[in-house]
Amino acid sequence: SIHVKNYILYGFTSTSADPPQPQCFFCGEVLSNKSVKPSGQTVMMKATGVSSKALEASYAVSLLVAKSKKPHSTVEELILPAATVMAEIMIDKKAANAFKKVPLSNNTMSRRIDEMSVDIIGQVVNKIKQAGQFALQLDEMTDVSGDAQLLAFIRYKDVSDIKENILFCKRLPGKTTGEEMFQWKTCTHICTDDTAAMTGSVKGLFGHVKKVNPNIKWMHCIIHREALARKIMSPDLSAVMDDAVKVINLIQSRPLNHRLFVTLCHESSTEHEQLLLHTDVRWLSRGKRLLRLFELRSEVFVFLTEHLHPLAVVFEDARWVAHLAYLAYVFTKLNELNLLLQGKESHILKMYDKVKGFTKKLKLWERKLVKLVQAHLSKLCTDFSQYFQDIEEKSERLDWVRNPFSVSESSNNLPARLQEHLMDLSSDRGLKMAYAEKTLTEFWCDVEKEYPELGKHALIELLPFGFTYMCEVTFSALTHIKTKQRNRLDVENSLVAAVSTLPTELSKLMKDKQAQESC
Repeated sequence: SIHVKNYILYGFTSTSADPPQPQCFFCGEVLSNKSVKPSGQTVMMKATGVSSKALEASYAVSLLVAKSKKPHSTVEELILPAATVMAEIMIDKKAANAFKKVPLSNNTMSRRIDEMSVDIIGQVVNKIKQAGQFALQLDEMTDVSGDAQLLAFIRYKDVSDIKENILFCKRLPGKTTGEEMFQWKTCTHICTDDTAAMTGSVKGLFGHVKKVNPNIKWMHCIIHREALARKIMSPDLSAVMDDAVKVINLIQSRPLNHRLFVTLCHESSTEHEQLLLHTDVRWLSRGKRLLRLFELRSEVFVFLTEHLHPLAVVFEDARWVAHLAYLAYVFTKLNELNLLLQGKESHILKMYDKVKGFTKKLKLWERKLVKLVQAHLSKLCTDFSQYFQDIEEKSERLDWVRNPFSVSESSNNLPARLQEHLMDLSSDRGLKMAYAEKTLTEFWCDVEKEYPELGKHALIELLPFGFTYMCEVTFSALTHIKTKQRNRLDVENSLVAAVSTLPTELSKLMKDKQAQESC
C-alpha cells in the first residue's frame, strides 16, 4: 500500500490499525488502502472533495444556528436527523448518508461559531486601523445570570462609506464603573444613555475617558432624550394614563378575561380582537397600547359593564375619552419620531432635522388644541427644548456638510484653507452630480479622494452615533441567546456571529482549518 506519510497529501491521516488505513480529517471516514493506491487516486480526490463540502456545510449551518440564536445542540438533536430523513425520502439513502458526514456536534457548532466571531472582529479591527478614527455606541445591561454586560458598536469610515458593526460584548467584573469599562485612547466620539455609571464625572465612563483623551466628544442618546422629554404629564392626564393601564392589565394579564374579550371582539367584527399588554419594542409600547385601547373603547366598555367593574364609567365620560384620544394621538406621533430616529447607517444630521421638525409641530398643535392639552404640549415643548437645547445651533453649524453646494455662513467656523477647499468643491460639477445620486456619507467619502482634508473633516462630523438603538436591539438578541437554561454561556462570540453584518471569510477559515488538520 501507499506510504502513510503520503496520506496527508490527499487530506487524510492514518489509523493506528495494522496495517494503517486512511482516515478523513473532516468526517472521520476510514477508507480501504485500495482507495489510495496510484490507480485509486480518483477515488481519493472525490473523497477529499466530499470532505471539503462537509466542512463548508458545517460552517454554513453553524452560522444559521448563530443567526437564529438557538442552542447549538439543536442541530445534532433535531436539524441533522430531520435533514437525513428528508434526504432519504426525497432523494435516496446515499444522500442521507452523505448528510451524516457533516460535522454538526454541539462542540463543533460552538467551535465554528467562535472561529467565525474571531474572524469578524479581526476584520473590524483591520478596518479600524485603516480608517484611523472611529466612534462608539455603548450601553450596559444585566443578563439572566446577574452578570453586567457591556456592549459596544463601532462606526468607522470604510472604503466608500461609513459602516457600523458590533465590536464586543464583555462581562464586567465587580462594580460597573467607567474606569473598568474603557481603556482606549483613539476614540473620537462616544454615544451612551444617561446612567450614572456611564456619565458620572468622578467614576463614570466619560470622566475617565476625558483624562486619557481630552478631545473626545460625548453624545447623549437622542432616543433616550426624547423618552425623557415625554415622561412628565399633568395630574389629569396622568390619571387617564393610570386608568388606561389598569384596564389593559385587567383584560390582558388574566387568561379568562383575555379569552372572553377576544370572543366579544370577534362577535363585534372589530378590526382587532385584543388589547396590547406589551409590544416587541419596549419604547413603543405606550403609544401602541393606548391607540389600541382607544380603537376598542366600545368593546372595553361593554366588557367592563358586564363584569360590573367600576372603571366602566370612565368610558362614558366624554372628557376622559377625549383625553385618552389625545394621549393615543400624541404618543403615536412620538412613536413615529422614535422610529425615524432609529435604524442602521443613519447619520446625526438626519436626527437633528427630525427632532427640529417635531418640535415645530408641537408648537403648531399647542396653538390649536384645548387648554388642558395646550398645557401638556407646552410642557412637552419645554422639555424637548431642555433636552435638545443645543440642537439648532449644532445643526446650523453643519449645514455646509449637509449641502456643500449651498455654501452659507455655516462654513465661517472652518479654517480659511478649508473654506477655500469648500469653494472649490461647490464649483465641482462632477461631485455635484454625485451628491444627487449618493447618500451623504458616500458622497463625502468621494470628496475625501479629491479634497482629503475637507472630506476628512466632514466625515468626522458624520461619524458619531446619535443613539444607542443598536445596543438596545442587540440586548434583545442577548436575552434569546443567554437563557436560564444556558446561563453559564460566555455570550460574546454567539452574539457577534448573530448580529454582525460583515460576511464571514469562509474560504479563509476553511483553508486555515485544513492547514491545521494536516500539520
